[in-house]
Amino acid sequence: MAVGSALGAALGEGIGFLQPLGDLFIRLLVLTAIPLIFFNLLAGLTALSDVRTFGRLAGKTLAYFVSTDLIALSLGMAAMWLLRPGLGMPLTEEVNGAVGSVPSVSEVLLGMVPRNVFAAFADGNVVQIVVIAVLVGIATLLLPTAPRRRISILWEDGAALFRRLVDLVLLVAPLGIGALMAVTVGRYGAQLLGPMARFLVGVYSAQFLIFLAYMLVLRLFTERRPAHFLAETGPLWATTAATTSSLASLSVGLEIAEKIQLPRSVYAFTLPLGAQLNKDGTAVMLGAVLIFTAQAAGVSFPPAAFVSILLIGLLLSEGSGGIPGGGFVIALIYVQAFNLPIEIAAIVGGIYRLVDMGNTTVNIMGDFIGTVLVAESEAAR
Repeated sequence: MAVGSALGAALGEGIGFLQPLGDLFIRLLVLTAIPLIFFNLLAGLTALSDVRTFGRLAGKTLAYFVSTDLIALSLGMAAMWLLRPGLGMPLTEEVNGAVGSVPSVSEVLLGMVPRNVFAAFADGNVVQIVVIAVLVGIATLLLPTAPRRRISILWEDGAALFRRLVDLVLLVAPLGIGALMAVTVGRYGAQLLGPMARFLVGVYSAQFLIFLAYMLVLRLFTERRPAHFLAETGPLWATTAATTSSLASLSVGLEIAEKIQLPRSVYAFTLPLGAQLNKDGTAVMLGAVLIFTAQAAGVSFPPAAFVSILLIGLLLSEGSGGIPGGGFVIALIYVQAFNLPIEIAAIVGGIYRLVDMGNTTVNIMGDFIGTVLVAESEAAR
């Protein structure tokens, strides 16, 4: 980022020759995101051993995930409305009139179910792929023990394979992010600093409010105290901030859950599922990127549109992969879903590492608070 910024400041518009390198990096991430989401979700679902346990825990867990994700999306959008960073973002091309139309709730719900499984993968429709994975995962759980075990191993191996593929893609991350930052600074110059600084402050402020809400819930509805909880789980937050990867942090989270004496029957389900489905930090970022892009493009959404915005954002946040930069890929898809100019949203890629530190920490913290709540409710049965 530093080298890219320096090159952009020195060469100005002449740095545009690096644009294809940044675009290639984004395409590679999108390429790997689809199979990774599918296999990760299946591997998490088929790790369960009892369908009745799935039904009971899933009801409690999913209610928590959906509620907190919707709140997080709303906070992310509210932060952008208050700070309005997109209004200070200059554009090289004018955007006149309405940019596409927001799909209705019925269209969104029908669009969740594909007519053809292969078409969903070919089109890269994340929401449909998540629905397919959930249905296949439940069907796998209903199989006899032997075939279920064999198929579960297949899903786990597939997830491991595509995580390795993402590792290969991330080898070029410094070049890709550097190129995006160089082109951004070269094209927009000093005017970029104000809008992007406000964007980052807005995202962090919304995520901090969610953190305070977590601690309040912990204090009011559990026997654990926030200060003691944070001290016990400290190594996990260092891991989330350093790796910016939900998947990389999961092994540490499972170890700490055992150390703080959470019941294994609960955390073995909620933490892996949460690493895939519960993305409060990512949801804040998604809402922020959408409104930021709309502001820069001069687009305003009617109040009725926000039902669809929240629904699509919820599904995309819960389908995003737990890998460094995975949320950024989903943000680009989110922006495309509303026919907004993706080149504006791509500017966030230049500072995404900073954004993702907060994303991942809030994501995993939400999983842990949810696990504590579910564990105490199960203990009270």
